[in-house]
Amino acid sequence: MGGVTRDEILQHFKDSGALLEGHFILRSGLRSRQFFQCALALQHMPSVERLGAALAEKLRGYGPVTVLAPAMGGLVIGQEVARQLSVRFIFVEKEEDNLVLRRGFKIAPGEKLVIVEDVVTQGGRVAETIAIAREHQAEVCAVGVVVDRSNGTVDLGVPMESLLSMDVETFDSGNLPDDLQAIPAIKPGS
Repeated sequence: MGGVTRDEILQHFKDSGALLEGHFILRSGLRSRQFFQCALALQHMPSVERLGAALAEKLRGYGPVTVLAPAMGGLVIGQEVARQLSVRFIFVEKEEDNLVLRRGFKIAPGEKLVIVEDVVTQGGRVAETIAIAREHQAEVCAVGVVVDRSNGTVDLGVPMESLLSMDVETFDSGNLPDDLQAIPAIKPGS
């Protein structure tokens, strides 16, 4: 894994306060006992460089010429992966609650790209990003994520590489276990 083990990554998330425990409302509306606030794990550049190098190593063989990331979560790690691969970096961002390609960024037909995100649970934002790339007839070679909360169950229609794959339980708000019903829900944002 490019010199970074799964246990080291998990320990880094714990040490940096990026792995939170409690009752969280995820972007999807589902509830969870754990929340990955990747921004806390990615605030120190030596950590970004190590994680970016490990993820770039997993994506290198796909031969991308561009890294595309959804803002905000994918910005820091996406830019570092692109730097490690010596390729172009662009991003999509929210406009009226939808992701869009702005700022004069262009994607050429047939352009080989990888999409980089910090955390995937159900893959909604990554799927939106893939759809935008395909609207421009790009070739989406793979998706790279730091944390795959689905433990490999999300199918985005392209290969997905992750540094940390975990099976994190999620619950519908109408079907919460007793321990989560007993504590207030927090919507930490992403």
